[in-house]
Amino acid sequence: MSLSNQGKSAGFTLIEMVTVILILGIIVVGLSSFVIFGTRIFVESSAVDQVLSQSRFGIERMTRDIRRAVPNSMRTLTAIDGSFQCLELLPIAASTSYLDAPFMPQSAQNTLTAIKSIRPINAAQSVLIYPLINSEIYNPQGTTAKRFIVQSVAESGDKLTITLTQTVRFTEASPLKRLYVSDSPLSYCFVNNASNAELRLYQNYGYKVDQPTPATMGNGVLMAQNVTNALAVNPAVILTPSTLVTNAIVHLQPLFSVNGETFQYQHQVQVMNVP
Repeated sequence: MSLSNQGKSAGFTLIEMVTVILILGIIVVGLSSFVIFGTRIFVESSAVDQVLSQSRFGIERMTRDIRRAVPNSMRTLTAIDGSFQCLELLPIAASTSYLDAPFMPQSAQNTLTAIKSIRPINAAQSVLIYPLINSEIYNPQGTTAKRFIVQSVAESGDKLTITLTQTVRFTEASPLKRLYVSDSPLSYCFVNNASNAELRLYQNYGYKVDQPTPATMGNGVLMAQNVTNALAVNPAVILTPSTLVTNAIVHLQPLFSVNGETFQYQHQVQVMNVP
């Protein structure tokens, strides 16, 4: 009788098993909810961090290029329907002071001399002296203008002899004898697409009389996403042109949104160079 009673007392009853299963189920549901909640927080935080990093990189790159822009080379273009807004500028590749150059009403020539610059000056780059308005930079160049193309450069000690592709006369002399050298213009465009608004950088499209649109400059390089400015009424870029007493200032105010969170930059960049 004692062995039989011991056999019957071993194991679990059905009620005990059901109770254990219920307790384990509650624990699993609680743990899974915790894991799902933690994963969701991580994914959303990663998305926000990615947008922040992209936007910061784009703004810093724009700031760097604006500060090294040729004086009076910046211009903006906003589509009437708000589908895009572009800031175009001409970045400085090198700068120095000229020693002698042909100016009106002097005789035209195809050479000028300058102090050796820190950065090299190469063929096919543009030489600019005293640009005051956009048209003097972007318009086609005749024999009298303020921007001409370099054909070759000869170095002798601290002196450079720059040969141009044509016989020219610069329109006006710089009061401080500044000479700027540049490559091709570039444009930063905020583009509103059907699915995603982006900041793109366009390069190597050449000099255009009228400021080009994103559709005419190729695909460009993606700099940032999730831009939400209504560009027609809330532009991402505002340009304050230079005056006789102040340099040009670019106001950057792009609006970004991700996972229901919105943040906007309020950044002012001063163009450091003067003619």
